[in-house]
Amino acid sequence: MKRFFEATSPYFTWAVLASLGIMMTFTALTSDDPRIFHQLVHPSGETSARLLIVLMMATPLAMLLKGWRGPQWLKRNRRYLGVASFGYALLHTIFYLLDKASVATVVGELPRLYIWTGWIAFIIFVPLALTSMDYFVRKMGKWWKWLQRWTYAAAVLTLVHWAALNDWDGAAPALIHFGPLIVLEAYRIWYWYLRPRPVVA
Repeated sequence: MKRFFEATSPYFTWAVLASLGIMMTFTALTSDDPRIFHQLVHPSGETSARLLIVLMMATPLAMLLKGWRGPQWLKRNRRYLGVASFGYALLHTIFYLLDKASVATVVGELPRLYIWTGWIAFIIFVPLALTSMDYFVRKMGKWWKWLQRWTYAAAVLTLVHWAALNDWDGAAPALIHFGPLIVLEAYRIWYWYLRPRPVVA
């Protein structure tokens, strides 16, 4: 396992992260099922949300499990996970638009909570993904980290987007998926701001 975390190449990581998206795209292009886009909307969105959760768990897991290679590997590959999460969010959006097949229908659904929260989360994702390259990290300096903190807003909106589906029928699965992240972030807040500190004489 140690060798795996040390030797995993970016190409292998990208191949794994992209594999499901390639299969979804192939299915969408070759299926003769008229509802295929509708059927792919939810799994593509779920995959995006899961990758977002995993990348956000990296730092608190590394704090909690000091010295463990798994969380350290996640921290090193957060940008890959983030771009992959955006890629699946983009697929999710494309499948949704193709399923609706009407600008009027898309615009008519915008006032719904689970729709506009999804759109805002996607809009936040765009600059995060576009600035994920080393070039922007160097050019933006401290502003890059400020921009990346918008990931938290995207995560909250994604949670609401998922939970509010079908008159809140999505609440249970959304909370099950986001639950570990919520717990870890609560631990992170406690560790940095609330834990008892030794009194300095």
